[in-house]
Amino acid sequence: MRIRKIMAITMAACLAVGALAGCGKKAEDKVIKIGVFEPTTGENGGGGFQEVLGIRYANKIHPTVKINGEDYKVELVEVDNKSDKTEAVNAAQKLVSEKVSVVLGSYGSGVSIAAGQIFADAKIPAIGCSCTNPQVTEGNDYYFRVCFIDPFQGTVMANYAFQNGAKSAAVITQLGDDYSSGLGSFFKDAFAKLGGDIVSEEQFQTNQTDFKAILTNIKAANPDIIFAPSSITTAPLIIKQARELGITATIAAGDTWENSTIIENAGKDSEGVVLSTFFDEAEPANDEASSFIKGFKEYLVENKQEDIIPAVSALGYDSYLAAIKAIETAGSTDTSAIRDALQGVQIDGVTGSITFNETGDANKDIAFIKTIKDGKFQFLTTTTVE
Repeated sequence: MRIRKIMAITMAACLAVGALAGCGKKAEDKVIKIGVFEPTTGENGGGGFQEVLGIRYANKIHPTVKINGEDYKVELVEVDNKSDKTEAVNAAQKLVSEKVSVVLGSYGSGVSIAAGQIFADAKIPAIGCSCTNPQVTEGNDYYFRVCFIDPFQGTVMANYAFQNGAKSAAVITQLGDDYSSGLGSFFKDAFAKLGGDIVSEEQFQTNQTDFKAILTNIKAANPDIIFAPSSITTAPLIIKQARELGITATIAAGDTWENSTIIENAGKDSEGVVLSTFFDEAEPANDEASSFIKGFKEYLVENKQEDIIPAVSALGYDSYLAAIKAIETAGSTDTSAIRDALQGVQIDGVTGSITFNETGDANKDIAFIKTIKDGKFQFLTTTTVE
């Protein structure tokens, strides 16, 4: 009886003390979960991983957020949407079940569009990093993004092409890919409005590796420029096969082509490729950008990556900054409160000052144009659209 009484007293003491700290354990930190919705495998796995690295680095630099005077640890919950629309739905549902307060991503507009309604139904705000198709945010009050969008990007590239002497263009897009088809269409319309001539429009299937047939058609049309917005996987195949056929036209694309694996896989054939992107480390926008450039280069080396900063990594970092600013402004872990706060958020991000318009898109009006020269991405100019 005496032993049982001692045990009961001990247990009661443990319960009393352990209500906050646990018997013999430290009190757990207050935690808020941020979902990371990105492809780290599949067709866009390379670009998705670059975006993840930017988000992870942001979490390393800003590991906590203050809510009503109390520090909360920010826990990243990462899921792989595998560059696939069906898998994107499964990945989004997992984040909902994990009770995240906000979601960051995704690289790839198609998977972002596929998951958008799931986040909206769960009333969880999502902040896209580099998903540029207008449909990501259209009609979805819970999706925001920190990048510019494809109507702007397509127009910027059409303007650059026309201003640099291109009078005729061919456009290559991927069937069923929202990013590729959307950006290709916006380029085509803008180029035609400038007085340019679209002499060939070609499409290819997902996972296609032989582009000789469509490139032969393009060679016959003899365009000044080929605009081919596509994935990192497809890009070097198109570039190499075009040059093998003797096509000398400038080859251009959008933001997805700013990836060193394209240079590695296309080799000398990639020389002269032109693309639009969101950021250039040679042109830091503010003190946050300067600090990021130094620190993130060290972080890349630590993670056995090349110390060249991809624009999507900078956008991943900025999406995290926007998320924690909204959480602080809301003063709550409540998802709807965070969503409402996002509408009025203003941050000085790595890619410049960011605010959101009524659609949830970042108010951005500048793009960076780069080329591949001597095996590296080199800054050409910044451009905007009136």
